Amino acid sequence: MRRFGAAVAALLMAVVPWSVPAAQAAEDIGEALKRVPGLTVVSEEKAPEGFRFFKLTFTQPADHRRPGAGSFEQRLTLLHRDVRAPMVMYTSGYNVSANPNRSEPTQLVDGNQLSMEYRYFTPSRPEPADWGRQLTIWQAATDQHRVAAAFKALYGANWLATGGSKGGMTAVYFRRFYPSDVQGTIAYVAPNDVIDGLDVYDRFLSTVGDDPACRDALRANQRESLKRRDELGALAAAEAAEKGYTFDIVGSQDKAMEIAIIDSYFTFWQYQKQADCASVPGPSASTQEIFDFFVRVESLNTYADQELAQYVPYYYQAAVQLGVPASYERHLRDLLRYPGSNVAATYVPDSVRLPRFDHVAMPDVDFWVRSRGSRLLFVDGENDPWSAEPFRLGFGSQDSYRYVVPGGNHGSKIAQLPPADAAAATDTVRRWAGVPAPVARQLPAPATFDADPLLEARPPL
Repeated sequence: MRRFGAAVAALLMAVVPWSVPAAQAAEDIGEALKRVPGLTVVSEEKAPEGFRFFKLTFTQPADHRRPGAGSFEQRLTLLHRDVRAPMVMYTSGYNVSANPNRSEPTQLVDGNQLSMEYRYFTPSRPEPADWGRQLTIWQAATDQHRVAAAFKALYGANWLATGGSKGGMTAVYFRRFYPSDVQGTIAYVAPNDVIDGLDVYDRFLSTVGDDPACRDALRANQRESLKRRDELGALAAAEAAEKGYTFDIVGSQDKAMEIAIIDSYFTFWQYQKQADCASVPGPSASTQEIFDFFVRVESLNTYADQELAQYVPYYYQAAVQLGVPASYERHLRDLLRYPGSNVAATYVPDSVRLPRFDHVAMPDVDFWVRSRGSRLLFVDGENDPWSAEPFRLGFGSQDSYRYVVPGGNHGSKIAQLPPADAAAATDTVRRWAGVPAPVARQLPAPATFDADPLLEARPPL
């Protein structure tokens, strides 16, 4: 069935080519943007040769179910190449990057890229805020839908949606609620916590990688760190004082440090590779060496108020819709002062009320992917803890594929797949975009231009 769907899709793209009126293609894009309803051109910034880069805002209803209940300005950026080229709609699921860059699909199709800030990540937040009504996966998907509808008046070629991690989840949710808005979705390392109470992360983390000695070293370092709580706490407190950190949300610096030590095992596999196990401090390491290891892997002050502030909308959604992995801490229980604290609700300020968890949202998306999802491409990492519960295709998935990067972490990409898989995935992305192969250009541009926007910062997901 999938092969039949792929063949039909390819045939349709071949016989029904997109077109853009010559006059529209020749018009200056800066002038054309000024005519898009609800759009404000904030500035045009320097971009690599052959591209133009705009910072924009778009007026969105605070609540799409109640359009008269206020509005807010959502930040966007546009990397423009040609109105006749495909458009890639990108979101990290967090703040929008202020730098011009191309996600992997944008590179593969040599397209334009429209990047969005997720609602409630400042400054894209309604005032007054009504978290319970306004911050849901449907509200955010409808933001994307309205933006896509507005920009399609200018960009008439095929559209793709993409993102990594929470951005990959966001791209899938967008397709679930608005399946016809784009011709394909490429979701990288996107977790799919279908039933939050049925958790597989502990089992995954207990066997991750192919070197038991590496896992043992990481767990031994956690235990040694907790035994040296006072010494490490003094170093962490000195850093916190220097940076002006406070710990009102979590409750104390000691509690924040304990959670960071628990998290370090998960985070190591999220961002490092198995080869980095050689850097794990042994039992004879100094306290300073252990502290420096945490600086690289999981800062002991990760859960300071000032570090948490920008991610509160994520933790809120994790606590009410998305779900979150169970804390991998059973092997540390005899050394913990705050067992069971490493949950999403811990990182949400008391001023933000948490409604009851929505047990329908994730199963609904999962069922759609398995029964009706089409033109979905998932890329996961073999050693990435967030890939422990991936999106899986089902009996009704059409022209859809899942690939796993051997030994890959949370930065896994199509380019890191085995050659045959990378070629197949690349061909699929280009087919959905309606472009011939090969099309990617090697551009004499700054290194950051083709960097992953997700990895400019290190969000929790």
